[in-house]
Amino acid sequence: MTTDVRDMRARSRRILWFAARYLAQSWWYELVLPRVGLSRIAARGRSARLRRIAQRFHLLAVDLGGLMIKVGQFMSSRLDVLPPEITKELEGLQDEVPPVPFPDIRALAEAELGLSLDRAFSFIDPTPLAAASLGQVHRARLSETDAADTGLLDVVVKIQRPGIGAIVDVDLSALRRVGGWLSHVRLVSDRVDMPALVEEFALTSLEEIDYLHEAASAERFAEDFGGDGRVGVPELVWERTTRRVLTMQDVTAIKINDVDGLRAAGIDPSEVAAEFAAVMFDQLFLHGYFHADPHPGNIFVTPLADAGEPATEGGRTWTFTFVDFGMMGDVPDTLRRGLQKLLVAAASRDGKGMVDGIREVGVLLPSADTAELERAMTKLFARFGGMGFAELQDVDPREFRAFAIEFGDVVRSLPFQLPENFLLIVRAMSLTSGMCSSLDPGFNIWNAIEPYSAQLIRAEGGRLVQTVTKQALSVAGTIARLPGRLDDLTTRIEEGRVTVQTPKLDRRLSSLERTGRRLIAAVLFAALLIGGILLLGEDAVFGTVLMAVSALPLLYALFAGMLARRGPLR
Repeated sequence: MTTDVRDMRARSRRILWFAARYLAQSWWYELVLPRVGLSRIAARGRSARLRRIAQRFHLLAVDLGGLMIKVGQFMSSRLDVLPPEITKELEGLQDEVPPVPFPDIRALAEAELGLSLDRAFSFIDPTPLAAASLGQVHRARLSETDAADTGLLDVVVKIQRPGIGAIVDVDLSALRRVGGWLSHVRLVSDRVDMPALVEEFALTSLEEIDYLHEAASAERFAEDFGGDGRVGVPELVWERTTRRVLTMQDVTAIKINDVDGLRAAGIDPSEVAAEFAAVMFDQLFLHGYFHADPHPGNIFVTPLADAGEPATEGGRTWTFTFVDFGMMGDVPDTLRRGLQKLLVAAASRDGKGMVDGIREVGVLLPSADTAELERAMTKLFARFGGMGFAELQDVDPREFRAFAIEFGDVVRSLPFQLPENFLLIVRAMSLTSGMCSSLDPGFNIWNAIEPYSAQLIRAEGGRLVQTVTKQALSVAGTIARLPGRLDDLTTRIEEGRVTVQTPKLDRRLSSLERTGRRLIAAVLFAALLIGGILLLGEDAVFGTVLMAVSALPLLYALFAGMLARRGPLR
């Protein structure tokens, strides 16, 4: 067995052992202890316990690298699935790792390009600009021939870390096994489709290590903004690009969050904030294709004078330049329809319609019981529904926090999962809001999004009228049938044929009965065990028998629910 194979197996074992250890711990605290009436003990240290798990995963991710850092970053954004103790602890996980020695990088690049780097480039800097878990970036200069053909001279070369393909395969295999384990735990499966969640992550990760896919994404993004002077995209050097090597124009300029650098160049940071929000909303609402990782390292502000271009007609002297197109997102038709329904419901303050829109977007799993969410939405509309964005800014922040806490508790009780596309939208908007606020402390994301909401409503105006008309006809039909239904109900009451079905109440009573029996069994277990221990000194045989018999009520207390039904664990 080679060293590489042993290393891959050891890596897989570390991931699986970590998952198994903390799954067993969670099973004990969240399932076993509550079954024997010890819920308070389980709840007492839950926050600290979850933080410890996140901290140890943070250490594991930094040590292993590969996809584990991406897993941590992915989990930090899954506010819909994971508790805040975990997401908060992982949000600072940075994809920064020690660089691969340049001879190893050179060997991989030369094998991919089919020629030596000395022939491919007239110069390449052995010290990387940046090193991440999947690859690293080096500055380079094209040869005279290539420079003449492309019109470019200075470029950057993104090269995959050697062996990262095998590491990704091992990591995804381990994650799929963990997802399979979790899918058999009903406490988890009722809330989230774990195998689907893993496959979402796998698809994003595999696309991120395919540099041909990233190059195609860059070209599509450039086409969307063709003729738009606000946005620039680096040109690709296809002759020096493969699945594991990506070469493009060096567009290094002022980082978008470098406020001092912007002011030194005569650029107003607040103007940059407003324009950046507009560009991001154009991607979402107009093009339906957006950059899903707009952090400061991926957006430059380029003075037009430096690029040898004149100022725009509006007098703007700079442009945005986007880089790193490994993580892109689509706004599909189904999501657009869901957003349309959400807008209709919001306009009519219809809590049930709002929930239906959320379901159509794909946020709620089919098993969701949405009665509590509908009530929360109705309450939310009753308080804030008539307010415009300007009025909402004047509301006491404590009132918002109170509603957020109440609403958050309802949401976390539902089988709630953000689809990948929607998750990427949330991520992009979160980064956009944070970036703009850092550039302009007075920036308000709601002011920026309001014109796009109105534009979307106008674009869907015809369909909105049809939807409202259908709703009106449905209500009219219900009213027309109401007298007949009331007459039928009166007849049933007079004849004693009215029955009331309360399946949720019946299930709750059955659950209380089972809990009571398990509590009695737990008390009996404790009595027998303590009695046996006390009698050991006087009558060893009888004391031992009592201790052994105590195992029977313990087993009943732990597994009575499983004996009553077949299926996954509760």
